[in-house]
Amino acid sequence: MRRFDLVIAGGGIVGMSLALALSRVRKGALSVALIDRTHSSSEDRAFAFSAGSQRFLDALGVWDQISPSAEPIREMVITDSRLNDPIRPVFLTFGNEASQGEPVAHMIPESAVLRALQAAITASSVHVIEGIVDDVIADEAGSTLHLANGQKYRAGLVTACDGARSRLREKAGIGWHYWSYKQSGIVTTIGIERDHDGRAEEHFLPSGPFALLPLTDHRYSIVWTESDERVPSLLAQDDDLFREEIEKRAGLRFGRISLLSKPRAYPLGFGLARKFGAARLALVGDAAHIIHPIAGQGLNLGLRDVAALVEIISDQIALGLDIGSMSVIDSYDRSRRADTVEMAALTDVLNRLFSNEATPLRLMRDFGLGLVDRLPTLKSRLIREASAANPRLPRLMRGKSLPGF
Repeated sequence: MRRFDLVIAGGGIVGMSLALALSRVRKGALSVALIDRTHSSSEDRAFAFSAGSQRFLDALGVWDQISPSAEPIREMVITDSRLNDPIRPVFLTFGNEASQGEPVAHMIPESAVLRALQAAITASSVHVIEGIVDDVIADEAGSTLHLANGQKYRAGLVTACDGARSRLREKAGIGWHYWSYKQSGIVTTIGIERDHDGRAEEHFLPSGPFALLPLTDHRYSIVWTESDERVPSLLAQDDDLFREEIEKRAGLRFGRISLLSKPRAYPLGFGLARKFGAARLALVGDAAHIIHPIAGQGLNLGLRDVAALVEIISDQIALGLDIGSMSVIDSYDRSRRADTVEMAALTDVLNRLFSNEATPLRLMRDFGLGLVDRLPTLKSRLIREASAANPRLPRLMRGKSLPGF
């Protein structure tokens, strides 16, 4: 039975980032394995990577490969209106106001990030094993991983990056707080005639936020929150009717809109693990938390998990201590829980506040948005949080290096 210092169960952007980062800790001091089934991606999904996440990808040595596909968000405007309102007042704007003028975020297709990470892992010391981890049994000396195909491996620490329906979280008996928003996120990519100039827009509509997120080559990524009951009929429409629905929400100022990918819908919910780990097991990314996409921070939270865990393990190695001990798991849980709960609560409140037609609530929220827009100090603080100019973030997300990294 082969033994590794650390095994990552599950791939994707979070799992592969963790594997690559750990393979570089203390100049390759750890033996690292990544166990995952073949991972596929589609061009219709794109993510907003905060400045902190961009710095982390740069520290991993993959940003140069990703950057040609990255579109900086130079401006963001937020409106609040009903679908048929003739005018949509802008209540909140964010310009290129992050530290030293860097963009608050970059929009990047999932496929471009996965390609860069896969190439980097191929060239690294990470052992890639195709399969699915079915169970993990921990003991004092380590953990035994049982794969669905009958193979077994040993590890000092296992990290579960196996998604919101994490089998390893369930097997470890870790509680999971979850509720459905009874909404789905419709995603697609559109082409436009006129340049968007890096401008992102989020229109708060009664059914949920409708976001236009800039991509390269005169394209927008659409993230459209809609009630579950309306989604099947919307997706059943032909391209022309669906394009008209987008134009109702996006407006006509971009010229002719063309659909570049088949619209897909994903259920939206809130999920939070009671603990972010157990004996010789750490939950990372969606296995630990899922939040509403209203602020575009779900993947960034997962990458913060990665950077925090890597930092803790690096410090543990320097002291010559067991990387799978409960002190590591407890330190990781403490370092991530407050940040995660804060963001999860914020997105939950925002979605409940804005996804309704109650006039008193509209007046209250519009006043609040307008107040933030007119208070430079408060607005700058919000931008610093979004851009990772935040001393609470892990070192790799603040442009700081780790010893031996």
